[in-house]
Amino acid sequence: MIEALVISIANPLLIGIYKDKVLIEEINKEGMTSDILPTIFENLLEEYDIKRVTYVNTPGSYMAIKVAYVFLKTISITKNIEFFACSGFEFNENSPIKALGKKYFINSATGIKVDFLDKDTKMSDFKLPKQLNSINFSDETLPIYNLPAV
Repeated sequence: MIEALVISIANPLLIGIYKDKVLIEEINKEGMTSDILPTIFENLLEEYDIKRVTYVNTPGSYMAIKVAYVFLKTISITKNIEFFACSGFEFNENSPIKALGKKYFINSATGIKVDFLDKDTKMSDFKLPKQLNSINFSDETLPIYNLPAV
């Protein structure tokens, strides 16, 4: 089965194509999700018979999450493709993710909190996994907002 994994919550946008849960193609593209995601998927859908799409629905850039959700949900409905979501912490070694200003989303034992970072906090870039076997997928695909309303 061919699957696509989309990490749009930070630049660059990362898309992995997986065959039987093993990474076979990696796309790494700078730019706004709204500009580049449709073009990339137009090419991917011509090249691959994608049966499942997963995207990162929390935490990170709310606009990128919203755009990815609307676009990928539409593709999943029109092309009859399974649609799933997962947390961004799955792809950056559970390190903090940029929130607002100088604050970051931090995954703790009590849940996701928003706070400033200590000087010695280790940050990791987002990476596509070589295999999807250990990723926690959810069929709850709506974007999850971790900040209170302003």
